[in-house]
Amino acid sequence: METQVKQGESLTRSVFLLAFDLRKGKLTQGDELGYLLRAATLAELLLAGNLVDESGKARALTAPAAAPGSLRAVVWEQISDSPPRSWRRWVQKGSGKAVRVVRDELAAARMISVERRRILLFPVERITLRKAYLSRRLAERVGRAIRGGQPVGHLDEDVRVLAALATAARLKTVVPSWRETRLRQDRIQQLSAPIEPIATALRKIVEEAKSAYGED
Repeated sequence: METQVKQGESLTRSVFLLAFDLRKGKLTQGDELGYLLRAATLAELLLAGNLVDESGKARALTAPAAAPGSLRAVVWEQISDSPPRSWRRWVQKGSGKAVRVVRDELAAARMISVERRRILLFPVERITLRKAYLSRRLAERVGRAIRGGQPVGHLDEDVRVLAALATAARLKTVVPSWRETRLRQDRIQQLSAPIEPIATALRKIVEEAKSAYGED
């Protein structure tokens, strides 16, 4: 993948960068960003063999090498301390905290800067990408993976998984219109195959949230 992954950036951090709208200078997805970040962390754990799918439920196997307090460590601890439960539960649980954890990780890694101030006593937070070109390149690669042109089997695994998660969450920065995406169902199914139960759970959660908000 691009430079950020060679430097050890996780799928979860890459999702955060993908969710940043460079034209508007802010994060997209609102409350749904937490679901997307949790799903990315679950995908990391599943692909690394730390978790396994057991009849539609996540079961812990071996502990990951994860920094204490990282989202990967937090999610692993939750699952390992629980009997097998649905992927949907783990995508949703603590989603608000997920955004803060990954934000702080990226700030500590100097990938983003965070400015906090108050307006009329209300706290306001402004996030700025330090290397916007990395986010732009990543969005271009994930966008191409979704649109096609290269066989799914030839894609780097991280790009493939990011494309699957982005389509499941309808990530506005890289996903074509939802109607156009429906025409690419065969490709999206191929992209999602390695993390199918997670992608399915994420898609259903986002669809229900958008339906509740009256969005198409």
